[in-house]
Amino acid sequence: MLLPFYQEGVFEAGTDEAGRGPLAGPVVAAAVILPLDDKDNPLFTHPHLTDSKKLTEKQREELRPLIIEHALAYGIARVEADEIDRINILNASILAMHKAIAEAEKMLKKKNRKFLLAHIISDGNKFHPYTSKIQKKTIPHKTIVKGDATYISIAAASILAKTERDHIMDSLSETYPQYNWKKNKAYPTKDHRDAIAKYGPTPYHRMSFRLLPDPTLF
Repeated sequence: MLLPFYQEGVFEAGTDEAGRGPLAGPVVAAAVILPLDDKDNPLFTHPHLTDSKKLTEKQREELRPLIIEHALAYGIARVEADEIDRINILNASILAMHKAIAEAEKMLKKKNRKFLLAHIISDGNKFHPYTSKIQKKTIPHKTIVKGDATYISIAAASILAKTERDHIMDSLSETYPQYNWKKNKAYPTKDHRDAIAKYGPTPYHRMSFRLLPDPTLF
């Protein structure tokens, strides 16, 4: 059973990313702020809600609209391949999370002017301090290894990030069908690397990554 909050009684954003390992496409992050579980805003949960990697594509797609409907606020953001190459994948992942948190914070504020983000929980063990433009201060955070299998908000964020990125790669696959992104989502599978060897990289490939096992081919 996943836990609802790390800090109870305050507005807390759970955040996670998808797409650190692929050879092409953006890294995508999401942030989810859950209701505080009172009579007017009951907590959202679901028997399938867990780390997105443990779910089937069908389960993730079924959960996505439910999360969007029942979250008090959420945000989804992306950082493109050229910026990943410029600042590295870790910094790009954290930047995407910051952007997603900012979007969730804006939505929270629109719900009620008195609603203010008070805490952030992030999946993993790396995160940079987030400074709120709304509150003009840094929001306290906690990194949690396997947080997407521990807290509802992080699990929900992992599902939104994963489904959003899959949709992006499905769309890009229409333009670049030879790379089979609709199936491999640009991860370093044999078919993807075979296509890179045959056709070369696209503008969406991360040139700072080892696209082929033998880098001398480029």
